[in-house]
Amino acid sequence: MDIADVRKAFIGNKFRYTKHGTEQRINRHITGEDIKQAILTGEIIENYPTDKYGPSYLVYGKTDMGRPLHVQIALLPIISIVTVYEPYPEQWIDNRIRRK
Repeated sequence: MDIADVRKAFIGNKFRYTKHGTEQRINRHITGEDIKQAILTGEIIENYPTDKYGPSYLVYGKTDMGRPLHVQIALLPIISIVTVYEPYPEQWIDNRIRRK
C-alpha cells in the first residue's frame, strides 16, 4: 500500500478511528476534515511494519490553513487512524525527520 491507496480510502470514506485516535483528535482540537486534508496533501515519512496495531505508517501533511499534522494509520482490513498530533519542532527536522 502506498500514499495513493491511503488517499483513495480517505476520499471514499473507507477508514475508521481507533478509540485512541478519536481521543487524541478531540483532545488536540483536530477535526476530521483537518486529518483528511493532511492525508490528501501528505507523504509517508515512517513505516512501522511490526507495530502493535499491525503494519502502519506515519503520514505528514498540512491542513488547508497550513497546520502541520502527523497521522499514524494502521493498515488493518480497513485503514485505521491510530493517533494524530502536531509535530514538535524540537523532535522533528522539517516535520519529516525525527531528531536523534
